[in-house]
Amino acid sequence: MRVLILGGDGYLGWPTAMDFAAAGHEVTVADNYLRRRIAEATDSEALLPAPSLTERAQIFAAASGQAIAVRIGDLSDPDFMFELFKETDPETVIHYAEQPSAPYSMRGFREARETFQNNLDVTFNCIWAVKDIVPNAHIIKLGTMGEYGTPNIDIEEGWLEVEHKGRKDTFLYPRAAGSLYHTTKVLDTDLLWFYVRTHGLRVTDLMQGPVYGVSTDEADLDPRLCPNFHYDDIFGTVVNRFLVQAVAGVPLTVYGGGGQTRGYLNLRDTLQCVRLAADQPAQPGELRIFNQLTETFTVNELADRVQQAGQQMGIDVAIKSIANPRKEKEEHYYNPVHSGLTELGLEPHYLSETVLGGMLERIIENRHRIDINRIMPRVSWS
Repeated sequence: MRVLILGGDGYLGWPTAMDFAAAGHEVTVADNYLRRRIAEATDSEALLPAPSLTERAQIFAAASGQAIAVRIGDLSDPDFMFELFKETDPETVIHYAEQPSAPYSMRGFREARETFQNNLDVTFNCIWAVKDIVPNAHIIKLGTMGEYGTPNIDIEEGWLEVEHKGRKDTFLYPRAAGSLYHTTKVLDTDLLWFYVRTHGLRVTDLMQGPVYGVSTDEADLDPRLCPNFHYDDIFGTVVNRFLVQAVAGVPLTVYGGGGQTRGYLNLRDTLQCVRLAADQPAQPGELRIFNQLTETFTVNELADRVQQAGQQMGIDVAIKSIANPRKEKEEHYYNPVHSGLTELGLEPHYLSETVLGGMLERIIENRHRIDINRIMPRVSWS
């Protein structure tokens, strides 16, 4: 396939590009380095230094013999987006190109406005580029389980059948996002659903839980191909952050009571899910939604697992509850359905002690790069 990856410099975007290229697809990545600029501005840079996209593509080509084409530009600019689509003529469009941090989106007016404008403009431009230039292309959009919130009923895969006064219909599952970032993802879903209904686009929306991991088959070819492994409070997902805290000797920071439950998955499984969605595309006029997770944990359970993995390696790991900077339920029901991707062929990698130990070893090798001032929460929802 001709594959266009929007946001190809990201934690997920770059490993996805390598994965598709290694499978023999014709891959182009586009990015404007927004996440890099935000990380630098907020002192939230990744643990491992990342070469530029162009340099990454050159390193990957030397290591694998596979090419990845790179385009640097602002995807919120429709002219750049439309020219990119005309040049690449994609059959599959993978859309990661959004400001991905909930804390950053809640930092203040400027950050909220930047998140809102970037995320919605890029999605809108992508939709119109597909509609007008490559109407048969398949859009794979990265959504988030955070769109749903924490309802007191089971979370279905995107849709809910409702019976009301003796009549039935099916609607998008109700959304109740907990941050401005997650709210932009809700709006993405609504935009996609409108254009699917109106113009017959084919779209797969992947409602992904928090991702952990630093290793993929392609990233392991050369340490410079490593994904952007963040451990800070702005971009670091909780498992990655806890592991760095364990190595740095900083007590694992459980927000509030620690009963917050979410669905998690290994970075390798993100790649599996996206490939499965691309290989078995949605039909014209279909908005197909999958809940992309493999396991659910409370924050307390994650902290316990990291503590145990650290102890197996001779690391004394403490756990400490701190005031919750977020506005969220700390004890709640959480039961998301996530069978769709398994039915397509997903073979999960679970959060084992071996997986955690491998990540700890990689972090220990780079412990001299850890800045503990980036760990504690610097953004409050209230």
